[in-house]
Amino acid sequence: MTPSRYIGPAVFGFETDLPLRRAAQISVHTSPLATLGGKDAGGMNVYVRELACNLAGLGLPVDVFTRRVSPDTPEVQTPCPGVNVIAVDAGPPEPLDKNALFPFLPEFAANMALYSLREGVRYDVVHAHYWLSGWAAMLARRYWDTPFVQMFHTTAHMKNAVAGAADRETDLRARTERQLLTLADSLIAANPDERADLVWRMGAPNSKVCTIPPGIDLTLFSPRDRALCRDALGIAPEERVVLFCGRVDPIKGIDTLLEAIQLLRERGADPMPTVLFIGGDLDDAGEPTGSLANVARQAQMLGVRNRFRFLGSQPQNQLPEFYSAADVVAAPSRYESFGLVAVEALACGVPVVASRVGGLKFTIDEGSAGLLVEMGSGPALADGLAALLYDDARRAAFAARARASVERFAWPTVADSIAHIYQQLANGRRSNLCHERPIFAEQA
Repeated sequence: MTPSRYIGPAVFGFETDLPLRRAAQISVHTSPLATLGGKDAGGMNVYVRELACNLAGLGLPVDVFTRRVSPDTPEVQTPCPGVNVIAVDAGPPEPLDKNALFPFLPEFAANMALYSLREGVRYDVVHAHYWLSGWAAMLARRYWDTPFVQMFHTTAHMKNAVAGAADRETDLRARTERQLLTLADSLIAANPDERADLVWRMGAPNSKVCTIPPGIDLTLFSPRDRALCRDALGIAPEERVVLFCGRVDPIKGIDTLLEAIQLLRERGADPMPTVLFIGGDLDDAGEPTGSLANVARQAQMLGVRNRFRFLGSQPQNQLPEFYSAADVVAAPSRYESFGLVAVEALACGVPVVASRVGGLKFTIDEGSAGLLVEMGSGPALADGLAALLYDDARRAAFAARARASVERFAWPTVADSIAHIYQQLANGRRSNLCHERPIFAEQA
């Protein structure tokens, strides 16, 4: 009897070089659909959603798994064609501090697997965002024999290097991240500094780490009519306007911004700038609440509360209007893996004054489209803001060059680079995975 041809389930190497069919992304602690500027909702949320939608645009469907934080959240939501955001039961369906989530990761991994079994889907690659998601991806290996990509976005090592004693990351996080360096099949760093840190300070295998920055939607973030934007926001044409956008988190350098505005007042800056502050929460009366109320109190103590307009969190699609109404955007962070706010502002034709840290050193063309200043220095930030606020010709020259300086971060370019890594992993490769056309010249 002639043996029949094998037509059973795939085994390793059986499907080499076939096109990618489906990918999973994991974002345990925050949903890509969360409102930006709230607790734990910022650039990473945008990254996960936009990457998934752009990969789907390349023909690769993506399922994004995130923890359910409300019993009313639908199991599946579709932010764009080809992408499902799946709410996974893990622990109580309510917001929890991210440091309380680790014990629920086995439940999260099991329920991801149950979803894929129920829906009859399998994944060619898994992409984990943040350390919690990386551990969930590792746990899911008992159900899915699938390679996984790890992107930390920030690491405990990098955050603790600039954090105060009260804001240090846990030993559990630091230990888990070091384990993931070995367990993950590939690591993506958002900038060359992060790559160097992963390889030389944390011991990641050099051949595993690729440098690919996040992307930006250049269609959404584009210059708008300044006068119309100001009129819509109730800003006078002659006002000098500084914009801050970000989570209310010590790593964002909000204390440095407050000090800089106080110094401008003490130096007799005329006119004093208005600060549009996007992020945090407002109560029903439109007043700052929670951690944002603490920022307002600090501004009051420094005598500059009347210079701040606290706008709370804003939808991403409305941010270009705020950027375009500003004269300059301040990004005084203590660390940024990329600096999404700075890149969005530049894409809208607005110059940026930012800390010389992390990804900001690589995304901002210093002295051409923006200025980089010493991290944590109120006087340095005040000098940088004044250099652009009160020099109309220089500010206009920076603005004219701003958009062109960030066009290399267009999402189609970034998604293509990520898809290249996915394909290499699905083909069975575990080294030399990086795209042959790196976005950063420093990429090896």
